Amino acid sequence: MEAVEFLDYIMRLPDYHEQAVHIERIPPRAAVYGVLKEALDPGLQDCLCEQGIEKLYTHQASAVSGTQAGENIIIATPSASGKTLCYNIAVLQNILKNADRETRALYLFPTKALAQDQFRVINELACPNILKANEIATFDGDTPPGERAEIRRKAKIVLTNPDMAHMGILPNHQMWSVFFRHLKYVVVDEAHIYRGVFGSHVADVLRRLRRICRYYGSSPQFILCSATIANPGDHAERLTGLPFTVIDNDGSPHGGKDFVFWNPPFVGDSKETRSSANSEAINLFSELVRNEIRTLTFARTRRLTEVIFTYSRDKLKKLDPGGNWSKKIRAYRAGYLPEVRREIERELFNGKLVGVVATVALELGVDIGSLDATVLTGYPGSIASTWQQAGRSGRRQKKALSFLIGLNNPLDQYFMRHPEFFFGKSYENALVNPENPYILRAHLICAAWEAPLTSGDCEYFGASYQSQREVLEKQGIIRERKEKWYLVPSIAYPAQAIFIRSASGENFRVIDASTGNLLETVEANVAIFQIHPGAVYLHQGQPYLVTNLDLKEHTAYTEPTDVTYYTQTKELTDLRIIRTLKEKYFRGTRVCLGEVEVTTTVTGYKKKAQYTEEIIGEEPLNLPPQQFPTISLWFDLPSSAIAEIDKEQRDFAGGLHAAEHAAIGIIPLFALCDRNDIGGISTPLHPDTGQAQIFIYDGHPGGVGIAERGYELIDSIWEATLKNIRECPCFDGCPGCTQSPKCGNNNQPLDKKAAQILLEKLLGYINR
Repeated sequence: MEAVEFLDYIMRLPDYHEQAVHIERIPPRAAVYGVLKEALDPGLQDCLCEQGIEKLYTHQASAVSGTQAGENIIIATPSASGKTLCYNIAVLQNILKNADRETRALYLFPTKALAQDQFRVINELACPNILKANEIATFDGDTPPGERAEIRRKAKIVLTNPDMAHMGILPNHQMWSVFFRHLKYVVVDEAHIYRGVFGSHVADVLRRLRRICRYYGSSPQFILCSATIANPGDHAERLTGLPFTVIDNDGSPHGGKDFVFWNPPFVGDSKETRSSANSEAINLFSELVRNEIRTLTFARTRRLTEVIFTYSRDKLKKLDPGGNWSKKIRAYRAGYLPEVRREIERELFNGKLVGVVATVALELGVDIGSLDATVLTGYPGSIASTWQQAGRSGRRQKKALSFLIGLNNPLDQYFMRHPEFFFGKSYENALVNPENPYILRAHLICAAWEAPLTSGDCEYFGASYQSQREVLEKQGIIRERKEKWYLVPSIAYPAQAIFIRSASGENFRVIDASTGNLLETVEANVAIFQIHPGAVYLHQGQPYLVTNLDLKEHTAYTEPTDVTYYTQTKELTDLRIIRTLKEKYFRGTRVCLGEVEVTTTVTGYKKKAQYTEEIIGEEPLNLPPQQFPTISLWFDLPSSAIAEIDKEQRDFAGGLHAAEHAAIGIIPLFALCDRNDIGGISTPLHPDTGQAQIFIYDGHPGGVGIAERGYELIDSIWEATLKNIRECPCFDGCPGCTQSPKCGNNNQPLDKKAAQILLEKLLGYINR
């Protein structure tokens, strides 16, 4: 069956209940070609022709011309538009143009898998006509120690990741002196991935890289590639600290696509509970595979990847007991051994597999061949990521099919009711904060190890550099001598202790106590929520029960288990205002932005059935409180709203709580973030203000820009939140509007009607 026929087929099945709430028919588009301002070297032109590339798309021609003119560029075009060719042509052209062929280039990819895939691509284009095999190399944690010296000495193009640049290359820059001296280009692929805490760390790694390049007398150009985001130029400049030219005139051809918004039906008449999105994904995935439609299904977590794969495999066995369909699907996620992931990629590429269930590990541009359909189990958290995932099908200009299955939360349900917001909206802003004091101080320590700090380093690290350097000096971590600041001798190789994919420090180890084996590691800032005593932790599909959490040794001890539930913490949160940074008024209501201190205490956990999510038990916990400073926005509540809620005998505290939940659920519409990156509290009387408040804060120490974005767009957030509450068909509030899956108070109290009154009055509505 062709993918375009599948939609009619699925809508005729007995278990179809009007789930397809919107079908966007995206027409095919022909290629648009551009012309280079400067002709390519004949040798490179021949290599391109051998690859079947005789002309460049408009954005490719613009990008190559921009690099030839010496500009830093960011190419922001959709998935499968040929961005890789932009930087490969620029680098190879420069190598050929220089008689001494001493040009060096550093390629940074967010994952090892993507670096390995792009290594294959550049080799096919450049070898053996332009570069020798040993002049292109990957350099990461899997590189054998015996090969590293030769790579440093001979490689002209090195493909790596920010983690290795941070921990392995920059601290050992003396070994890379020849490479840095001749470094001409730094390529940062999938730049939209570098946002939030991870992006803020990477921004400081790139500043350290520029600083070391200056030490060796080079000043490389930067070429960034990104999915389409709202602020590509600003994002590139915040990542690197340099000016950029934006290339977004996409000229690539695209096959047509039917993009289906698929909303699980309500269960019962209450219109509060919907059928599980996981169940819908299992049904769609199984039917697609059974009809020989090559499909990639995305799940948002490792646990759900395993759940959807397992149930799909079992369903395919029942549908076709004597067949092999269940053997033609696999799961794919981070945590698997590299050789297992490479095997799955090969089997998908060569057609041995018909379907794969994956986390976002396959969202990025690893070439897995031509796919016919994609199934997205829940909104991925951003419009950019949604298009990236959906773009994995139809990558060979063939008409394709994509399903976005709505979860029962405010954001997903907003899109299910307002598909025009998705298809007509400009993309979100990617947010980074390289001057976050906790992140910046960590990288200043690393920079001081690499070369003494000087007053001139404010050129790289920004306006906060001097104040954070002074903090380190007061802490006795660095010492000044002749206007240079040196790391104290007692601190050695600081990069090893700094994890750039989290804001916290040392990770927690998860140990299988039955064997003594290390299963994996968990970031310290989420450990107490994921591996507390009694928690069920999934590793490669196997559930483990946490029997002990040693906070001092940063170790959780587990045992294999066969329980059929998962666990979710209950917590209490307190917030104190440290300092107000900004304040404004909207329709007479005061809105503030400031520094706060958040204290969270985990009080217990719920046991929830793995498939139905029914609560089957609760247990108390006695764990130390977690405290961190961050940035928050908060706003007053109009007296007219308080009076009307009292008049209508609604629950004021429940209205505050419901409005807070609903707003947090909507904020990712406006910022490239996940709901789990945002925290909030509401109270009828806050001790620091003496009145009712709603606070919405960054869930990471020091903040990464989410609260600032919310402060800037507070009226738009209120509007979208009110619209979602008004249009949700439930009576008292549900997960699709006011309930939160991570509420530490069991979603009590909540008053949907009172929240609606509050939001209407905030926006100045007279009549409801």
